[in-house]
Amino acid sequence: MPIHLIWGDDVAARDRAIDSLISRLVDPNWNSLNLSRLDGAETDQAAQSLEEARTPPFAAGERLVLLQRSPFCNDCPSELTDRFEAALDLIPETSHLVLVNSAKPDGRLRTTKAVQKRIKQGLDLEQSFLLPAAWDGPGQRQLVQRTADALSLELEYDAVDILVDSIGTDSIRLESELHKLSLRATRISADLVKELVEGTASNILAVGDAILDEDPGEAIAGWDALIDTGESALRIIATLTGQVRGWLWVSLLEQHGEHDVGVIAKAAGISNPKRIYVMRKQLQGRPPKAFLSLLGRLLEVEARLKRGAIPGDAFRDGLLG
Repeated sequence: MPIHLIWGDDVAARDRAIDSLISRLVDPNWNSLNLSRLDGAETDQAAQSLEEARTPPFAAGERLVLLQRSPFCNDCPSELTDRFEAALDLIPETSHLVLVNSAKPDGRLRTTKAVQKRIKQGLDLEQSFLLPAAWDGPGQRQLVQRTADALSLELEYDAVDILVDSIGTDSIRLESELHKLSLRATRISADLVKELVEGTASNILAVGDAILDEDPGEAIAGWDALIDTGESALRIIATLTGQVRGWLWVSLLEQHGEHDVGVIAKAAGISNPKRIYVMRKQLQGRPPKAFLSLLGRLLEVEARLKRGAIPGDAFRDGLLG
């Protein structure tokens, strides 16, 4: 199948599907010649993917051209549309163009219609990987179980619930945490998840609570402790950002007179509506603009980290400076 259309916001599942495709189709001995990884956000690379896909593989195995952030079925300029349609019937059976995008293909586009027609004819393949909504408890349990199955891990029933509460729909972190857990056991108990996952998540949230309470000393001590245990600085910031976004939504909805905890939890992406009662007391008297300011400072910390700053310095200078 020359065209593989892969989309959805479950990045971890998408990546597993892509890795499986590569291992099945591309001879590892000829990987450097028959595997191309391109970025569709660059118009030149999107056009290059069409040229490479039309080229037969060299030596053994098949050719695979991977185009991340593909524009072809989502936001395709007219020039690329013409090139794409012209290339469709010219891709050899032993070459594969893998189009990847987090967004659902836009059915109004000529390119999408062309691929969908070929999919119905059995010529091409489409796969979608979607995360459950933050308020979809059963869907989140299925995500955890599906990921564990993909990693050949067995989870106790209560362990699944703890992972849902600790991680939510962050599929990349979920896979990472399950890999860590697999180093200790193949059957994952609730106690092991509490020890290795829930404790870390609670410690990160405690840093956020210290910031909210305007206790910089406690926040810095918590941050440094997490870094010393090997926790990723970017993961800490991602968790803190989610925490503050939840506060912002609760604050905004409270300000606009919304009192239904189910509605607030759904809007804030909080899986357990009972947490809203606690958050209301915690946030009492704090205006939404305070949380907007805090989100801006977290973004500054993230920017400093990505520019190579030492984690401790990035936290102090960006968030508390």
